[in-house]
Amino acid sequence: MPVLLHHTGDIPPSGWDQWCAVAGCDADLPAGRPTARALAEAYDAVLPEWWRLAAELGRQPSAILSHACTAGGNVSDLGLMLAWSRLVGGWAAGGDRVLCLCDDPWLFRHLATLPGVTAGAAPSLVGTALRLGLRGWLARARVAVRMARAAWRGRGAARAVPPGRPVMLVYGHPASRPDGFDAYFGQLAEVIPGMQRILHVDCPPSRAAELGVGLHGWGSMAAALALVFRRWRPQVSGPLAWLVRRAAAHEGATGTPAMIAWQIHCQRRFLTAARPVLVAWPWENHAWERDFVRHARAGATRTLGYQHATIGNLESNYAAHSLPDGVAALPDSIACAGPGSRDRLVAWGVPVDRLWIGGAWRFPAPTPLPWAADGAIFLPLPAQIGVARQMVAAARAATAHGWRFLVREHPMTPVGFHPEPGLDRSPGPLSQAGPVRAVLFAGSSVGLEALLAGLPAIRFLPQGMLANDILPPGLVVPAATADEVPDRLAACARPEPLDAAKIFAEIDRALWRCRVGEPP
Repeated sequence: MPVLLHHTGDIPPSGWDQWCAVAGCDADLPAGRPTARALAEAYDAVLPEWWRLAAELGRQPSAILSHACTAGGNVSDLGLMLAWSRLVGGWAAGGDRVLCLCDDPWLFRHLATLPGVTAGAAPSLVGTALRLGLRGWLARARVAVRMARAAWRGRGAARAVPPGRPVMLVYGHPASRPDGFDAYFGQLAEVIPGMQRILHVDCPPSRAAELGVGLHGWGSMAAALALVFRRWRPQVSGPLAWLVRRAAAHEGATGTPAMIAWQIHCQRRFLTAARPVLVAWPWENHAWERDFVRHARAGATRTLGYQHATIGNLESNYAAHSLPDGVAALPDSIACAGPGSRDRLVAWGVPVDRLWIGGAWRFPAPTPLPWAADGAIFLPLPAQIGVARQMVAAARAATAHGWRFLVREHPMTPVGFHPEPGLDRSPGPLSQAGPVRAVLFAGSSVGLEALLAGLPAIRFLPQGMLANDILPPGLVVPAATADEVPDRLAACARPEPLDAAKIFAEIDRALWRCRVGEPP
């Protein structure tokens, strides 16, 4: 058989021509089969299958607590597992004998069912499932206690919100200010007088009190304590059952299902009590948003989703295709940051008559940044720690070819970077880095920032995993695996200036007033 499937504790000494580490397992073998480009292509190919599966699973009651059922590749790795399945299935139909090493017990059992795959002993499932299950109980218990405290602290503020007002429902972004400026909606509160800012449950009560009113205040303490029991429990059979069970086990090992359940509980009670005339929020089509739209429409509250940034290729949760009830869970109106994101939403099944160009509240007009042929390479590390570590390793290897790097760690997920020869810490973001030759990016909007500022950008392709490509459709830049980085850097040239208005349009305040319901 062309594919031999084993785990790292059961590696056969011979009988294979090439080998590949599947889903991030670690093996001490000579250089394995490269998968960076093939895995990205496989993800694009399986996306319609994931959308169909998500819509089918979404009809089950607990699916509203799941990221996998929204088909969001940046919050669920079910799409990545489907891509691995397609990749291994293709090798099994080929001629080379490929040793696939996989330590993931669910994925291993799924791959073992594919035609052309000869599997060895499967890695243990019981121990992994028990460990994840216990971690999930502890995580949800912690969320339950925190949310009960938050409900108690926020109860008074919620009672003070007058009914019938237009509302901004936003996250507690650190750049938002008590004076009304919002990191997502800018000065919209000035454009729409009387607009109330309500904070998502991810915002602590103290911060919510600074910015507006937290949703916690509409929550029940009894419902908060019951969060320990809330998680996604799919009923599934068929050829993808192992992958769905895996997704449920991994999501259930975190506090995320409990947080989604709490958001849904609080927002339903908020809609009933406050009866807002309209709610606008930074729309991403996540599970809680779909529930919000359904309940708002039932109560005659108009919904305005703001597509507030770029839409990367992994952010497939934006598509209408994964909705079990079709477009019924989409907002009444969706404001797009620019023509590029609007076109992607249309391609992903969102009705064009619900879309309009609202402009970019979040992004100021770009200004050129200095370029230098002998400058360092700016390396902004993404939130994905695995990808970030691969980028640092690739940069370290490229220093042998004379390249210098300025490393900018992600503020939320630092990897413990320490300067070394050829790798220095950046003094700040790209705008403060000084003259650079190029930007090497992955899963970060800094690549787009560089292009808008007139700097070359190269997209890094990680091995064995996926990084979100945030560039708008039609905007293509050079891509490089770790081995290709030195050559791509040598060949990069300053790009032609971008038409920024095609990506981030200007704000039309009169149009916003009209859409929210007031005369322009």
